[in-house]
Amino acid sequence: MPLNLATTITLARLLIVPVILGLLSFNDGAVYRWWGVGLFLVAALTDWLDGYIARRFNQVTDLGKVLDPLVDKLLILVPLLICIEWGEVPAWSVALILFRELGIASWRVQQSHIQGANLWGKAKTVSQMVAVALLLAPLPPSWQGGILIVYGGAIALTLISGALYLRG
Repeated sequence: MPLNLATTITLARLLIVPVILGLLSFNDGAVYRWWGVGLFLVAALTDWLDGYIARRFNQVTDLGKVLDPLVDKLLILVPLLICIEWGEVPAWSVALILFRELGIASWRVQQSHIQGANLWGKAKTVSQMVAVALLLAPLPPSWQGGILIVYGGAIALTLISGALYLRG
């Protein structure tokens, strides 16, 4: 089965993840961090773009319904692992996100009908992307409190959306 445009964009987003990892891992200088944030934001925008294309041009597929959220999880979790290494976030907070994401992903693939993300899941993804972008950016220490509040809100939305998704 040939890939449609929406799925191709999702796969391109997947290929951006190791580049972000490289930029953030090999040098923690501000310039590399800003490049990492920029690529992260480009990848985040392609998440919206592939969803728009899939819906607008009737390219929604079961593969896309599974692949898109999995790529989103990598896009979020890989930078968060770097944030643990940098001491920006505690490991337990990333573990909460990881357990929720793996739990929902494994539950989804066992369903006979693959359900797309609901409004809570989309809000969760946006909040995680905003939080990760802020955590990656080399901002002044005075921003730290606000960034952690945004990150805490993303964790709360992650857990709430997971519970609501399972409740159905």
